[in-house]
Amino acid sequence: MVVVASAVVAAVGGDPMTVLGEDGLRRPAWAAVDPLLRTYYDTEWGMPVRDERGLFERLSLEAFQSGLSWATILRKRENFRVAFADFDPEIVAGFGQADRERLRADAGIVRNRSKIDATIANAQATLALRDEGGLADFIWSFRPRTTPVPRELADVPTRSAESLALSKALKRKGFRFVGPTTMFALMEAVGIVDTHLLDSHRRGTSGIWS
Repeated sequence: MVVVASAVVAAVGGDPMTVLGEDGLRRPAWAAVDPLLRTYYDTEWGMPVRDERGLFERLSLEAFQSGLSWATILRKRENFRVAFADFDPEIVAGFGQADRERLRADAGIVRNRSKIDATIANAQATLALRDEGGLADFIWSFRPRTTPVPRELADVPTRSAESLALSKALKRKGFRFVGPTTMFALMEAVGIVDTHLLDSHRRGTSGIWS
């Protein structure tokens, strides 16, 4: 993700993937230098998201991130919000051919035809899930009994039994671009699991995991 400059941050405990910032807070290397990533890590990543629109946005952005860096998506996030009506699933579900063409011509987002079509299909699937309790309850029902306890980035898994199960369940409901690795990233981002390193200042701050 981010190459950490030793002049800016110092390694903690000999682990080059865990760094101490000039503010005295410990973060993984990917969140240690770039101000945008650092703010996202400090204030948002891993905090619980339990509302439909919030989860639809995170689900959509994780799909667009597939094959790209998260920094790329984060820098385009406001453009995505404008392009996709602030990720209101009711509006996105009604996008027609003119909207698809508009999105494919929008240089401010990722202009991938398959991902754009998937986002619209996922909005429609999100509306359908309301009859079964809604997207938020559905996704959170796959919360595991325990969470990883990583000391370094090498200890952080990229998928789990729960993310595989969530992936399969969402696909059965008509969702696309919801593979098990993408779903594990979603679970990390919205607090369903806590993969903050044990010596990070964010470990245990979600209120979900100690």
